[in-house]
Amino acid sequence: MVGGENHGQTRLKLVTPAIKKRAVTPRRQPNSELRSREHLTETEVEKLIEAAKGNRYGHRDATMILVAYRHGLRASEVCDLRWEQIDWNSATLHVRRVKSGKPSTHPVRGDELRALRKLQRETQKSPFVFVSERSGPFTTDSFNWMVKRAGQKAGLPFQVHAHMLRHAAGYKLAGDGHDTRSIQDYLGHKNIQHTVRYTELSPTRFKDFWRD
Repeated sequence: MVGGENHGQTRLKLVTPAIKKRAVTPRRQPNSELRSREHLTETEVEKLIEAAKGNRYGHRDATMILVAYRHGLRASEVCDLRWEQIDWNSATLHVRRVKSGKPSTHPVRGDELRALRKLQRETQKSPFVFVSERSGPFTTDSFNWMVKRAGQKAGLPFQVHAHMLRHAAGYKLAGDGHDTRSIQDYLGHKNIQHTVRYTELSPTRFKDFWRD
């Protein structure tokens, strides 16, 4: 040390740490703010199907919406649907459920059967009923996007998502007067409480009220 100075030490400068503001993730609106109900009416489903027919692959998209609605399929169930599940001779569909749901066999009505036969003729060979441009299975994200877009094209006054088709089936069956247990088996619910919501909102419950 010469003259009281320490030439071997580096003088440190105190720096105030910079505070980085994190972007706040936008809060997702609850479904109740996006729409007043979580199901579609039969008329609204028909509008979705008509809107989807105008797509580049209109017949595929319209048939996909029809099949999901008629059989109360979740997005993953309709995307994973395979030709081997359809029995053309008996006009039935073997429905495999996810979430440990109960499998079942559904009748396939004439208009649906004709749409599926046409799709099979026009689609490149694949074990899956609904395929993408690259002949791979349709993804759930693609199906959700397609349904949402069809809702916009149809001019529906609320945002539509694919699961509304499953709810639409439940409410349609309840409105037609089918019993809760049968609807439970049709939709593959393990717990009947998941089915009760459809019968609770069915207008046929009150059909004899205020009779003249």
